[in-house]
Amino acid sequence: MKIKVESQKIIKAVKKLDGIEIVLENLEDAKEAINLILIRTGLFEKHKEAKLKDVTVTSFQKYETTAVDYKMIFLLEFVFEPDTSLNAKVTAIKELQEFFNKV
Repeated sequence: MKIKVESQKIIKAVKKLDGIEIVLENLEDAKEAINLILIRTGLFEKHKEAKLKDVTVTSFQKYETTAVDYKMIFLLEFVFEPDTSLNAKVTAIKELQEFFNKV
């Protein structure tokens, strides 16, 4: 399962959790920020029963009106153990998505 998150949401989340304003220049920056968010929010620990193994991050650019006006979007793919129930997966993903919506 995947969700998409704008770079500004990730930046705001790190600012809210740790009080630092980061710059997301590339995919590695985003991966570090997402891992920090997952640790600080306790998502990995809280959803041990969901058997969340990892969250992979990829990126793409969304062009609003011109080639100059774009947003960096990151796709977060949640990797669970094969025997994880769909309900447990949805609960874990929904919690992170709600966190980003509140930021």
